Amino acid sequence: MAAGFLVPLPVLTGLLLFLCVGPRAEGGKVLVLPMDGSHWLSMKKALQELHARGHEIVVVSPEVNLHIKKEDFFTLMTYAIPYTQDEFNDLIRGHSYQVFEKVHFLKMFLKITENLKTASFIYQRSCKELMYNKDLIGHLNSSSFDVVLTDPVYPCGAVLAKYLSLPAVFFLRSVPCNLDFEGTQCPNPSSYVPRLLTMNSDHMTFLQRVKNMLYPLSLKYICHFVFTPYASLASELLQREVSVVDVFSSASMWLFRGDFVLDYPRPVMPNMVFIGGINCVNRKPLSQLNGQVGR
Repeated sequence: MAAGFLVPLPVLTGLLLFLCVGPRAEGGKVLVLPMDGSHWLSMKKALQELHARGHEIVVVSPEVNLHIKKEDFFTLMTYAIPYTQDEFNDLIRGHSYQVFEKVHFLKMFLKITENLKTASFIYQRSCKELMYNKDLIGHLNSSSFDVVLTDPVYPCGAVLAKYLSLPAVFFLRSVPCNLDFEGTQCPNPSSYVPRLLTMNSDHMTFLQRVKNMLYPLSLKYICHFVFTPYASLASELLQREVSVVDVFSSASMWLFRGDFVLDYPRPVMPNMVFIGGINCVNRKPLSQLNGQVGR
């Protein structure tokens, strides 16, 4: 009879000891730097689920904000910015009514651009106040976080992750100017992928493809003053040249709040995951009475 495979007694003893006292699966420490407004309302649901699965959540936010308030499923750490709550509300919300005005497209574009400049300056100032807050950054650096979860529309989280040498997970709907494609080095054929706000489909005529190539150029100016300051800040902190694409390419994982059920198909990279159902409310099933209606 052939002899079976015999495990040496010391090896077997060591294996059993490891199974008994080896490290158990434990939750990680997640540092969250969110974008305010509706972006935060979407991310908050994901944080609730992370907390339910045993992860420790720490959210960093300026003292003055719109919606980011203390909750029982995360620890909130705040820092000061040079604005009062009333000033912040006026600057962020004060011109929102202009979106509904019926004016010429060019005039509307110029107004929205000026408003974006104002809002962008506020968030850029907020990021600088955070990154140069030595006490808070020192505390975050010594807290042994496992990952930074952030919305790259507010690139401060990506800058913070690079500065703390932590992996970053991006939680987003989209990024203008195709920076999500550039950051992931993802193919982006203009004849196939409809550009943001073009109203094109994935079946385009020649003129629509021309529009698909030219239309994003109008956003380049906006993206320049919105995102370039974060690259400059990262360059100051890291003492080396950092570009906007470098900031966006730092993500280990991209979580897109989209789905090909609603969005047109596009090339994806291995670290891009679509979670389009995260904002859907779980509806109750139809009752038997409702199911009989229409028979």
